[in-house]
Amino acid sequence: QVQLVDTGGGLVQAGGSLRLSCTASGGTFLGYAMGWFRQAPGKERDFVATTRWSGGFTYYSDYADSVKGRFTISRDATRNTIYLQMNSLKPEDTAVYYCAAASDARGRDLQRLSTYAYWGQGTQVTVSS
Repeated sequence: QVQLVDTGGGLVQAGGSLRLSCTASGGTFLGYAMGWFRQAPGKERDFVATTRWSGGFTYYSDYADSVKGRFTISRDATRNTIYLQMNSLKPEDTAVYYCAAASDARGRDLQRLSTYAYWGQGTQVTVSS
């Protein structure tokens, strides 16, 4: 079955950077939408970024307004892995970050949790002020 393993979290000072990785196994993922969500203590799980193959060498990407210009999602199809490069981190970015994958995302809202059927175990990101 499909499994996602997300890694790369840690403790960083405000203004610093981290790169998260998510590796998928148990399927063929080229056509999957894959993304990142995060959940801070006492809050709902929120959309961060997503990417989906658009054909050829083109990928569609989308970001939450709160991370635009600071975070970059990328994908290595040969390794079934996506990355989230996080720069200029802020204390409000502190959360558990979850990788997610959707096998059938055409016409669906890629910012909604319900679009994604598969989830990683989460990795903690803590940004100190």
